Amino acid sequence: MPACRVPGTHVALLAALALGAALASAQAPTDAGDEVDRLLDHMDRLYRSETSCAEVEMVVTTPNWTRRLEMDMWTHGLDRVFVRITAPKKDAGTATLRDDREMWNYFPKIDKVMKVPPSMMMGSWMGSDFTNDDIVKENTLRDDYHATIVDSEDPELHALQLVPKEDTASVWGKIIFTLRRDSLLPVDQTFYDEKGRPARAMRFSEPRAFGSRTLPSQMTIEPLNKPGNSTVVRYVAATFDEPVDESIFTLRNLRRKR
Repeated sequence: MPACRVPGTHVALLAALALGAALASAQAPTDAGDEVDRLLDHMDRLYRSETSCAEVEMVVTTPNWTRRLEMDMWTHGLDRVFVRITAPKKDAGTATLRDDREMWNYFPKIDKVMKVPPSMMMGSWMGSDFTNDDIVKENTLRDDYHATIVDSEDPELHALQLVPKEDTASVWGKIIFTLRRDSLLPVDQTFYDEKGRPARAMRFSEPRAFGSRTLPSQMTIEPLNKPGNSTVVRYVAATFDEPVDESIFTLRNLRRKR
């Protein structure tokens, strides 16, 4: 398996939570609210666990061009994320850091670190259909949304409706999230604008085992108002809960060479 690296540190690859095993060992929920909280917490930690590192590919497609990025990604809990682009050469070294509620981008061509204001969290990350918040997950499903279980047309799926809380920075009026009842692997999310119109769709596919854990290795986002546009993120390699050097999540690391 290829390794994610920080200068002077060999870091094990991480990825996601063992969904079925974790819930199977958890105490049965006492009411619907407990069940919803458990599902949301599960999904918040799906691609993070306690710590994570992964090698990821991103392909951005429009009617006029296609762009491919390779990157290494680390997380620590739900509050810290570090992403460094490794290819293509013209983008290599570009990096993103989130520490608690603050986020920065580093652009090696101009050798400048730029802080991302809260108003830009819903802006595009690196020209893709993923937002800054999609990448660094400043908002969590459990803490930042009111969630209810809703009817699903497929009896094999859970369906949750998520409505942003009043103080949550979001452009979405609601999100409908489905996941499989047996494995608790996510299936899709539909994002609605504030007028209740579907605005974009995210699909989860190609479940793979990463060590002893299984999760969808591919996520595809399609903006529904831009035919022909899509962004695919694919996890190439990942492991879980290995020690991660604390120096990864620092402003100094943003400028480090690979």
